[in-house]
Amino acid sequence: MDASLPDVEAGKRFYGELFGWSFDAVGPRGVEGGPPGAAWAHREGEPVASLLPKRDGRMPTVWTVHLATRDATAVARRITEEGGQMISAPAPVGRLGRQALAAGPEGAVFGLWEPALHEGFGRRRPARGAFAGAVLHTRDPEGARPFWQNVFGGLRDGIAPLAGVFPEVMPSHFLVHFSVDDLEGALGAVYRLGGRVQAQPFTTDRGAVAVVTDNQNASFALLES
Repeated sequence: MDASLPDVEAGKRFYGELFGWSFDAVGPRGVEGGPPGAAWAHREGEPVASLLPKRDGRMPTVWTVHLATRDATAVARRITEEGGQMISAPAPVGRLGRQALAAGPEGAVFGLWEPALHEGFGRRRPARGAFAGAVLHTRDPEGARPFWQNVFGGLRDGIAPLAGVFPEVMPSHFLVHFSVDDLEGALGAVYRLGGRVQAQPFTTDRGAVAVVTDNQNASFALLES
């Protein structure tokens, strides 16, 4: 899981204060890897995310979730067979693993991660201030379901409609959730740090959720559970 940001240093200040993350210039286990300028975030000694410098200003400022696989090449082939699109083919990230970028038929962009020395950010999670799931939001959840079922056996965190949370003009996307103890306090911190609230708190079966953006306009959700 990573965020592509115009200003990684500003991202470190925002997420460091919001979630209590610390940052390192090297990857998990002290292994070199990733693009130049990447910052690896940790909480309670566990790797939780990476912040990457955005190389092309025309590209969106976003959080991207990567789905784990033992064989990225085979999954890439299934993605195209089932109507998805490969944006970038599986390629090594140093000795950490192999990574690819793809999109589902509904247009939601996601990554693939084939682990080597880095198992991934969702394996061992701190209780708070870390990844808590990623929900696919799309206009037609039922129409999207067969692709994800056929390629990945389904999505653990589910598929939800765009309506009610996002404007209808927004494209399909994965919404990354981070866990917090105090949702109202976290929203106050988002405002103070230069972010904004996209969707006020609403109730889900996992707890209260609010959708926010950081100080560079990358969207994510806060989950109080």
